[in-house]
Amino acid sequence: SSSSTTKVSLKLLIDTKNNKVLFAEASKSVIDFLFNLLCLPIGTVVKLLGTNGMVGSLGNLYQSVESLNQSYMLPDQSKDVLLNPKAQCSSADISGFLTHNDDKDDTEEGNIFYMCPHRCRYEISYDPSVLGTCRHYMTNEVSCMGNKNVAEKNDFSNIKSGFVKDVVTFMVMDDLVIQPMSTISCITLLNKFNVKDIGALQEKNVDMGMDE
Repeated sequence: SSSSTTKVSLKLLIDTKNNKVLFAEASKSVIDFLFNLLCLPIGTVVKLLGTNGMVGSLGNLYQSVESLNQSYMLPDQSKDVLLNPKAQCSSADISGFLTHNDDKDDTEEGNIFYMCPHRCRYEISYDPSVLGTCRHYMTNEVSCMGNKNVAEKNDFSNIKSGFVKDVVTFMVMDDLVIQPMSTISCITLLNKFNVKDIGALQEKNVDMGMDE
């Protein structure tokens, strides 16, 4: 496997008095990477187990997508592809700095799946006679190439553009709670952490790569 040196930038807001990172200010590339994790099979695991039984912060990440207004998503993307993943759609092109898998079996043709020709919900089926949620038959043939992302024979490249819009900045908490950044949300968070001394707050720019 080849390694990637690509890094993404985060701006941390630190409470120097209590030596605590309050939140990270994150751009589209970071949020796309985090949301992309739900395209892995863990997205289905989170959905089945429920957020109460989740270890760590995956439940919070799932709930963040659930709570996010659709208006923050790219026009050709639906939250459903993250909340109800039907097959592996994870891509190193989205994640930004995950390493690419260069194993030989990546080039070997795998199973054949079918999806709605309108790709309205990115649902996958083994049977072309199945009706999707949109009430259309799953007639478009899709092939799974080894360990790579599911690739439609016509064009499935739009998922590589990520999920959220580039004009929005997001707040990421240490427990993977994500929400659009605004003045009100910042003030609410400062109150939540009982921050009294604004002068003790410090911004710090950090680069995040594969090691981090």
